Amino acid sequence: MDIKSPEERSKNMAAIRSKNTKPEVYFRKLLFAKGYRYSLNSGKVPGHPDIYLRKYNTAIFVHGCFWHRHSGCQYAYMPKSRVEFWQKKFEANVKRDYIVRMELQDKGIKCLVVWECTVKKMKRNSVNCEKYLKEAEDFLENDEMFLAI
Repeated sequence: MDIKSPEERSKNMAAIRSKNTKPEVYFRKLLFAKGYRYSLNSGKVPGHPDIYLRKYNTAIFVHGCFWHRHSGCQYAYMPKSRVEFWQKKFEANVKRDYIVRMELQDKGIKCLVVWECTVKKMKRNSVNCEKYLKEAEDFLENDEMFLAI
């Protein structure tokens, strides 16, 4: 049984954005400050990545831990109501993420996934911010095809 009325739940769910989320905007600003230029939600790239760096042929996805099921993360909890619905929803999200990653790999496009919890750590501590940003920059410069931070 849900603790909210259907109207309240609908209002909450409608407020969840898929573009320009706070973690995404924060990470974009860091990249821009470092001199990286990018396009947003490019329709020409499989999966419409949040950020696409054409110069580095890299798609960047800033994933919410809850929606994309970040393994072992405290934010990737299972709701207590409508468990079957949520399981199907999460399985479909994870499957779609995998398919997009394979499509990117087939086209030779590198893929960087930045988790919401990583962005939260970056916001809390400048040492973490520099560490994760350095990790992302190293990824852009090397030949790896996938990295999740």
